[in-house]
Amino acid sequence: MYIFTWIPHWKCSKTNNKKIKQQNRMTKSLFGLLLALAFLLNSNHGFGKQQTEITVEDTTHANLTLSVEKPFITIKNRACTLQIQMEGDSRQIFAGKTIMIRNGEYTDSVKINDSGAAQYTFLPKEKTEIHTSSGQHIVIKPIPLWMSVLPPLIAILIALLFKEVFTALFLGIFSGTLIISIYSGGSIFNILIHSLQLIIDTYILQSLYDTGHLSIIVFSMLIGAMVNLITRNGGMKGVVHYLSRFASSPRSGQFITWLLGVSIFFDDYANTLVVGNTMRPLADKLKISREKLSYLVDSTAAPVASIAFVTTWIGAELSYIQDGITTLGLNETPYHVFLHSLKYSFYPVLTLIFIVLLIWRNKDFGPMFQAEKKARLKGNDTTEDEERSFSNKLNDLDPGPETKTKAYNALIPVLVVVVGTIIGLIATGLSAHPWDGSIGFARNLSGVIGASDSYRALLWSSLAGVLIAVLLTVGGRILSIKKTVDSLINGFRTMLTAIVILVMAWSIALITKHMHTADFISQIIIEINLAPAWVPTITFILAALVAFSTGTSWGTMAILYPLILPASWLITQQAGMDHEQAVAIFHNVVSTVLAGSVLGDHCSPISDTTILSSLASSCNHIQHVRTQLPYALTVGGVSIVCGIIPASFGIPTGILFIFALIILFLIIELFGKKHSYH
Repeated sequence: MYIFTWIPHWKCSKTNNKKIKQQNRMTKSLFGLLLALAFLLNSNHGFGKQQTEITVEDTTHANLTLSVEKPFITIKNRACTLQIQMEGDSRQIFAGKTIMIRNGEYTDSVKINDSGAAQYTFLPKEKTEIHTSSGQHIVIKPIPLWMSVLPPLIAILIALLFKEVFTALFLGIFSGTLIISIYSGGSIFNILIHSLQLIIDTYILQSLYDTGHLSIIVFSMLIGAMVNLITRNGGMKGVVHYLSRFASSPRSGQFITWLLGVSIFFDDYANTLVVGNTMRPLADKLKISREKLSYLVDSTAAPVASIAFVTTWIGAELSYIQDGITTLGLNETPYHVFLHSLKYSFYPVLTLIFIVLLIWRNKDFGPMFQAEKKARLKGNDTTEDEERSFSNKLNDLDPGPETKTKAYNALIPVLVVVVGTIIGLIATGLSAHPWDGSIGFARNLSGVIGASDSYRALLWSSLAGVLIAVLLTVGGRILSIKKTVDSLINGFRTMLTAIVILVMAWSIALITKHMHTADFISQIIIEINLAPAWVPTITFILAALVAFSTGTSWGTMAILYPLILPASWLITQQAGMDHEQAVAIFHNVVSTVLAGSVLGDHCSPISDTTILSSLASSCNHIQHVRTQLPYALTVGGVSIVCGIIPASFGIPTGILFIFALIILFLIIELFGKKHSYH
């Protein structure tokens, strides 16, 4: 979303013209690159000398007409399933009979199911021609696995170069559908049309079919409506006045933001939206940059939610750990493994403490220092930026001098959202995980929260927050019913930018799933012959790369836990390590998958939580990524060097945490620059 403002010619016309020319050159180069990629792939991908022939034969002796459905996407050396359908009214008669499949030198047989269909799974190693006894001929050209990194890589590079996330995400999605269309065959014109069709009717629609995604959209809209209303009724201004008693400087304001972020530990989405929207007016008053606010919001959301005992993350984490334990046949409970893995959670813990050190020393470094310096001198002047997110409009909703600014008009709805979410988590969790009196309170509570439906809880609580805000506004005669409804509708509108970006981010994540991007990255690292002590470090880096490329920490955990946990245990057994050492490595790996996922999520411009953080704080998204990246990489590097590596060689983690904190303190002292309050 671009905001066009009249600016005196003598101030910036030359600068703007220069930027426009640079962007035009980059745009032409980019589209030229994409067209060249399309041409090269279309002209070369089918010229391989090797190919495989698969013949589907009717062995029922009934002269059935066989029809093979071409797979939507085929990746080289990844299992592909052919759907074989029998035509005719009597096809169910042949249920249970077999069809002969000749795959090169091998012969297989598959059974016909009750609906008159059969499935055959094979590994497409090269170009594959499929023939049926009915005369059908299909050519399958599998996509090389290395191409799976192109869509997220293009999206990330364009986002960083253009500093514009819409174009980056769209071209990332388009590059993925373009590759899929090219390998499906056809003329260049048909390939381009098919690529555009796939964006809308496949990836965007499938992203919206997900009930979890729809829940996040509705929750975000309701939060936007509530924030819009409590800003208009003077409640947010009252909160700022109240918090100003305790936050008289940028440093104390940042500490309160950090404290709120740590307090709302149960869910990262709720944390991001509530803290960002609540603290933004106070941050503006104290001249804290939007970039720093976004960093505080983003870096207290996922880290605390990922390691707390009672969060919406715990269910998924315990589920993945349980699957790994079951596969390996280990005599441990998932909760026991999770608790023991926390002592290796260097990145989440160090991130939370690193923020406190920055606030305490009143220092910043890199792009963040420049952003803070600008905010201290000029404030957050949004008219100077090319892009501002939805919540800028909220700052224009001044309640007016005649409106009494009462903090409870904002605090009560926000508390309803927070408390309502906790109650909703417990309520939905108890229905799926009844309370067990034979185990302790902490394990019971963790199990209940882990089994909860966080999306339903967030929807209930956000709706309750909106209703309470309406009652306070109308009942207190602050606004009329019409103005209240108009304010809610305007709040929905403010979320349009966030929703569009989220849908596009989910779409590119779906493309990376279909193209097995994580498999490619995992395959490269796992195939390296490693000593067991290096497995946690490689796992941390791998998880960070996958999360950075896919933009999802949850997706990274879902992909890597089933892959890494058995692999790490197998490596320790092959190395002849004793049980105690092997278990220590296993616990370390459990932690590093989670920690690496959070790191990659923090660094990725296509991450939904990173996007939500910038939007909730009304910060230019690319500026948020640009300023947060050095801090995330600093803590990530210290976590590897001072934590994960030495812990893998048996050094006590307590000593390593202290050592890592000393290193972080020294980095801040050596490279950080002190801020002036004025």
